[in-house]
Amino acid sequence: MNRPLRRRRLATALTAALLLSAAALGLQAPAAHALDNGVARTPPMGWNSWNTFGCNINETLIRQHADAIVSSGMRDLGYQYVVVDDCWFNPNRDSAGNLQGDPTRFPSGMKALGDYLHSRGLKFGIYQVPLDKTCAQYFGSYPGATGSQGHEVQDARQFAAWGVDFLKYDWCSPTGTIDQQVATFAKMRDALAATGRPIVYSINPNSIHAKTGPLRNWGDVANMWRTTEDITNAWDTGQTNGYPMGIQNIVNVTVPLASYARPGGFNDPDMMEVGRGGMSDTEMRSHFALWAVMASPLIAGNDLRSMSSATQTILKNANLIAVNQDSLGLQATQVSHDGTRRVLAKRLANGDVAVALFNQGSSTTTVSTTAAAVGKSGTSFTQLDAWTNATSSTSGTISASVPAHGTVVYRVSGGGTTPPPSTTTFVSAASGRCLDVPQSNTANGTQPVIWDCNGQSNQQWAVNGAALQALGKCLDAPLNATAGAKVQLWDCNGGANQQWNLNSDGTVSNRQSGLCVDVNGNATANGTLVILWTCTGAANQRWTRR
Repeated sequence: MNRPLRRRRLATALTAALLLSAAALGLQAPAAHALDNGVARTPPMGWNSWNTFGCNINETLIRQHADAIVSSGMRDLGYQYVVVDDCWFNPNRDSAGNLQGDPTRFPSGMKALGDYLHSRGLKFGIYQVPLDKTCAQYFGSYPGATGSQGHEVQDARQFAAWGVDFLKYDWCSPTGTIDQQVATFAKMRDALAATGRPIVYSINPNSIHAKTGPLRNWGDVANMWRTTEDITNAWDTGQTNGYPMGIQNIVNVTVPLASYARPGGFNDPDMMEVGRGGMSDTEMRSHFALWAVMASPLIAGNDLRSMSSATQTILKNANLIAVNQDSLGLQATQVSHDGTRRVLAKRLANGDVAVALFNQGSSTTTVSTTAAAVGKSGTSFTQLDAWTNATSSTSGTISASVPAHGTVVYRVSGGGTTPPPSTTTFVSAASGRCLDVPQSNTANGTQPVIWDCNGQSNQQWAVNGAALQALGKCLDAPLNATAGAKVQLWDCNGGANQQWNLNSDGTVSNRQSGLCVDVNGNATANGTLVILWTCTGAANQRWTRR
């Protein structure tokens, strides 16, 4: 959830005092196996009360927003979950330990609210936490301690009895390692499953905590999981991943996690800020477009009762909603990024490809790619502009003049579809450990290591022509590298220093320098750095693929 900005200094201090976490110890998160509870086969769409109203909620407000979803036409476009965030509850459980709605704010009760939402063709979402206090309680802005800790089965049954269809479950604590979080979140996952009611399970493991979103695929635990700290109503806050997060900052963290997304499980970059006035129209269009191609849940956070026509145009863009709701459930992968111009491509079920041309710079520029680069074959294509509905033909060039902070999205059809790049792991013959991006860090210059093989995306390498890609970045040799230079991740640019030969003896050599990928010093321990060295064919330069 998004807490008031006054939280920043407190959160910073708490984060500095974290218990030792997996990240702090340099440990890798445990491997995940997909949860399949039958819901959220496409990214959930709806509205949440927190961004605009915080704790100032009541049943009249929620019903008014349900009515606005219907009257605006948003329901018919797929917005269906109405999520009541923090501060809905009586600060005290009843004598049997059951949760209760606040009697002043929700005098009709929570089941009656759920019934009303269902009568409007909508679904009922609610907020709770896995520890003792909700975020508002933790920060002293709401009384009580009504978290689900020790009440998981009881609360899950209560939610099912009220007709809840969506649970937002927010960690909101500096305590706990990733493994402890996994075990705790899994308690509610299993309790929800035991009710027999299909309930979308949305978790946030990042509140006031080490940022575990990029460190683990949470798809074994939940249907959607926050990838960053809380969003704020701004384009750029300069945060790598800390409170609060601007739109561009969230995109930078979430793009490399594309391999986690699938039907039933999606990266969640947080509720949308479209229509809340903190950004230009161009930035809000980018916000929505990028959420759409990233297969992100589209959860509006504005006041739906007073939307401007510009806001409605963005939130009701049927072309982008169709891309977001495509049945393949794929998140767009990064095709290229030079630090300013970013190209993302999302394969669609009918063979089309949605291509986002994103300008992260401060002035208008041309952003370009090709049909071949986004997975299309042939010489004749049609591209539909998702914003203007204009169609045009191309023999292969996909290009647009894009304003600062703008995003043009084309739906490219025609020709054939090339299979996505194959992925592989590279296993060192000397140690049996895998070529690994430490802590899934995608900053330019990150140096790979060897680590115990775990099947996670930071050990999955896409063989894309002569390029080797992980987490949306390319394996790169520094220009004019000599023996001893580090191997590194870098934005893909197509240069010879990012092209590699996969040789028959198992070595991997750089086409520019001729040097081989080498485990430094013949060492075999977890965390050993990988460098470039003169090719010898030794075991620490040989890699098997699997």
